[in-house]
Amino acid sequence: MQLQKNLIAGEWKDSGAAKDNMSPSDVSDVVGVYAQADLADVNAAVAAAKSASGQWAASTPQQRFDVLDFIGTEILARKAEIGRLLAREEGKTLPEGIGETARAGQIFKYFAGEALRNSGEHIQSVRPGVSIDIERQAIGVVGLVTPWNFPIAIPAWKIAPALAFGNSVVFKPAELVPGCAWALADIISRSGLPTGIFNLIMGKGSVIGDALVNHQDISGVSFTGSVAVGRQVAVNCVQRQAKVQLEMGGKNPLVILDDADLDTAVNCAVNGAYFSTGQRCTASSRFIVTEKIHDKFVAAVKVSIAALRVDHALSDGTQIGPVVDESQLAKNFEYIEIAKKEGGHLAFGGESLKREKEGFYMSPALFTETDNSMRINREEVFGPIASVVRVKDYEQALAVANDTEFGLSTGICTTSLKYATDFRQKADAGMVMVNLPTAGVDYHVPFGGRKGSSYGPREQGSYAAEFYTTVKTSYTAP
Repeated sequence: MQLQKNLIAGEWKDSGAAKDNMSPSDVSDVVGVYAQADLADVNAAVAAAKSASGQWAASTPQQRFDVLDFIGTEILARKAEIGRLLAREEGKTLPEGIGETARAGQIFKYFAGEALRNSGEHIQSVRPGVSIDIERQAIGVVGLVTPWNFPIAIPAWKIAPALAFGNSVVFKPAELVPGCAWALADIISRSGLPTGIFNLIMGKGSVIGDALVNHQDISGVSFTGSVAVGRQVAVNCVQRQAKVQLEMGGKNPLVILDDADLDTAVNCAVNGAYFSTGQRCTASSRFIVTEKIHDKFVAAVKVSIAALRVDHALSDGTQIGPVVDESQLAKNFEYIEIAKKEGGHLAFGGESLKREKEGFYMSPALFTETDNSMRINREEVFGPIASVVRVKDYEQALAVANDTEFGLSTGICTTSLKYATDFRQKADAGMVMVNLPTAGVDYHVPFGGRKGSSYGPREQGSYAAEFYTTVKTSYTAP
């Protein structure tokens, strides 16, 4: 196979080490061979980005629009091809992979427009004859560190605003999913972007991620990943006064009230908890269900997930693909055993599955008879596992929903406008869904959470400017 190289200072560079990218659907399927960057590559990429940053910061809105629009157009034109690559390397089903790729293209198109809409203010001073201009300027070189679960959408929603607002970029994708990152970098390399503005470094986070985060010439770091790593990223950035933006874990609740439409509740629960193999930071992992609807809800969810087809990501009719790799699969099974030992009842699934091709397959798991003190309800598992917590009424449901160190996404299923309105106001989360799955957000509005889930400015939409720009106030006298 041809080696896919890192992109540094406008050149595709072989770093001397390489790694096979293996499909979780079929461990014999090598998706590609990708170069592994080292510390010298990090320094070279940052130096290139810093050297070129002034040129791009001074570019016109039209130049930035043209580049981003080109990238978005090619992604959309190739969504079937890139979506298939995504499904192969990450394990999402083919329709999910194509959908995520289309979203990446839409994100670049959106931020192409934002490049033209970047506005400021001109106001009078309190001093006679003095005028004031307030404008946003690029922060400089940004380091972008992305996770494996959305291998093209999350890179898109970091790279696109970074470029739209005039920054230069050093991009480090997750080690498990270099294929989509390389395909995106290839498109960007042909977009007309000046040399050095965008750089791709692939490899281990422990080797190059730390070096990128701690580099003195990186003005800001946007990180999506685990809580433990994210907290260390924050400490390191704050120590050197770099901007930092973190998206981390979630333990997202879905409240089901007695008055909910049962079909709507089940659809929201199954979609939110199990699609994309549960590997979404916004996935529903706690079903908080009031007493009168509890038994009917559990029975209906069991019927629904029993009908789901778990198979190869590229197979027709597959609804749930494999877990991303062997270590994540082992972690899922470990949490299943923990939940059993703590008194949870495994009502369905949670078993290892054999398929035609050797891969990392498991049946979706549902626990009942759990309470909010159990580890299964406190810690993020990141797999197709959900638990049910029985509560007596809305007030207890709200309290249990908010009883978590996380606060990313939360949802409620109810036909009561009173409870829906109250929940929207009192839910301690960054995003609230009413009669919708907790997973599934739009690209033109802010994304982010509270408490241990997020730190720093929001991602996506016009709010992305808060991280990728800094405000300058200028005074002028005649």
